[in-house]
Amino acid sequence: MQTIGLLLYQALYIYSFFIIGYILMSWFPNARESSIGQFVGRIVEPYLEPFRKFVPPLGMIDLSPIVAIIVLRLASGGVAALFGI
Repeated sequence: MQTIGLLLYQALYIYSFFIIGYILMSWFPNARESSIGQFVGRIVEPYLEPFRKFVPPLGMIDLSPIVAIIVLRLASGGVAALFGI
């Protein structure tokens, strides 16, 4: 059972890096239009979309990925506590 928890914890940890990579791609022109950018976008956008409905952008800065990463870290902490990792 602890193995499942560890795998889930690691998956959430890796997913947070996908979100950070997706944020960094917005700094470079045409990075999101590349094949890697489109792949990461298909993985990350469904998770970020609900946060964009509740967290309004601050000028040109989108704060929803930051809130999404915080929620993801809280969830991984919950998984660690639940499975005793």
